[in-house]
Amino acid sequence: MSININTLVNKEKNSFNAYYKKILKSYLPSSKLSKAMVYGSINGGKRIRPFLISIFANIANIKKQNYFQLSAAIESIHSYSLIHDDLPSMDNDDYRRGKLSVHKKFGEAEAILAGDALHDLAFEILSNKKTHHDSKVRIILIEKLSKVLGCKGLAGGQSLDLIFENKKINKNKILKMYLMKTSSLFSFCCSAPFILAKKNKKDIKFALEFGNLFGLIFQIIDDIIDETENFSSLGKTPGKDKKQGKSTFVANMNKRLSISFCHSEVDKFISKNKKYFIKWRILEEVLKMNFKNLKDL
Repeated sequence: MSININTLVNKEKNSFNAYYKKILKSYLPSSKLSKAMVYGSINGGKRIRPFLISIFANIANIKKQNYFQLSAAIESIHSYSLIHDDLPSMDNDDYRRGKLSVHKKFGEAEAILAGDALHDLAFEILSNKKTHHDSKVRIILIEKLSKVLGCKGLAGGQSLDLIFENKKINKNKILKMYLMKTSSLFSFCCSAPFILAKKNKKDIKFALEFGNLFGLIFQIIDDIIDETENFSSLGKTPGKDKKQGKSTFVANMNKRLSISFCHSEVDKFISKNKKYFIKWRILEEVLKMNFKNLKDL
């Protein structure tokens, strides 16, 4: 099946960005903090998470207004995580997506508050009736998102990322960290539309596993790109992971073996879930889209 994934990603990005700007305008007052929040969330990016939400929402026949609410909540969370990741006490980067990081533009204290406020905004959006008319469904989504962000998910994974710096960590522990800090949010993106549609447990479990694998590959390839690309293509300081002594899968293995591992995991997952990939053929292309970011490797 011939699908131009980049065309689909860009189409969804443009459509979502227009909606997201309206949402931010409707929720945020006129203030310095709001400006920092908008700067940190409307600053480029491929909007991969909203794209994944749209793919699974279209499979589940979810209306655009409903799944855009999910996307707005997730991008608020993602933006908060990037703002905080760039802070001096975390990964300490002056640039994000080719622009000054929020803490360099507005100051460290305002950046912390902007991240906090975007985190809270996500739940405000998610709890709105526009997300789903059934409050029970909205509560399930809020519960699921809370879990993937906390000590067993994104926050816990980021903590491990810092703890593992300048230490020899085995690949299984690194993969666990990736599943927490990166995959957890991707798994929510893929499963949340199925929860909205009240699909069965097996379908939701498949979507969760799909998101976990997508996130794992996304992170490993992101690590490779960090070592091989320059500032103009990355939009942030290249080679920082290596300089900071980050424990990455690539550092533990090497580029070739890391890519081979990713291909092998994809093949095994597709083989295990043939019925889903036959029924929803676009998913194979989506799962393999990360490999298109690699150049001459």
